[in-house]
Amino acid sequence: MTMNDRLRFDVPLYTVADAARIVDVPASTMSTWANGYVRRPHGRPEVVGDPVITQLTPRRAGEPTIPFVGLAESLVLAAVRRSGVPMQRIRPALVELEREIGIAHALASRKLYTDGAEVLYDYGESHRDTPEGRSALKLVVVRSKQGVFTDVVEAYLRRIEYGADGYASLIRAPAYDTARVVLDPTRAFGAPIFERGGAKVDDVLGRFWSGELIEDLSAEFGVPASELEDVLRVASRRAA
Repeated sequence: MTMNDRLRFDVPLYTVADAARIVDVPASTMSTWANGYVRRPHGRPEVVGDPVITQLTPRRAGEPTIPFVGLAESLVLAAVRRSGVPMQRIRPALVELEREIGIAHALASRKLYTDGAEVLYDYGESHRDTPEGRSALKLVVVRSKQGVFTDVVEAYLRRIEYGADGYASLIRAPAYDTARVVLDPTRAFGAPIFERGGAKVDDVLGRFWSGELIEDLSAEFGVPASELEDVLRVASRRAA
């Protein structure tokens, strides 16, 4: 395994809170994806949900636990969430998808993009009389007699680039309207960076908060002012 491979699979790069900000979901949602959950509704049986993204064991409390491959998996789940399909309804279909695709980290693989819609469609058709089957069908549509992902899911999957091994190697962050922010484990240790120039988003934000003008930062880092304003908009929304 090369160093680049190790950075994607074996090195914890993100905390749960980091990953939630990057894929633009609540931290509580990301926590259930990473840690699973146990719910004890009054008068009803206990409900247990297993983790659905890759998380590594931290050496110390508060340290990052999610590797790049786990971040890619969470982006796919964010697409499911954006589609309005409840995660508890789609979990059985995801298990079937990973079994059918037949590789580890299936949600972070190119095979999900090429084969996943057909798998979910077949699952949905064979379980059409169940809530889980109907939920799976909400993620796919039939075009030219073939199951493909809905536009929402497709748009998220297009944010992932894959390496020669077929696994995610670069992610374009979904939280922004115009800013081109990417995550690449070989650059800035996986932190969000501007695609143009490669400056870390947090570094540029820090300079702005310290009093520097957008025009000056745009000239120095080679990032259009419109992208800087978009990043500031998202950061301000999260701080509110």
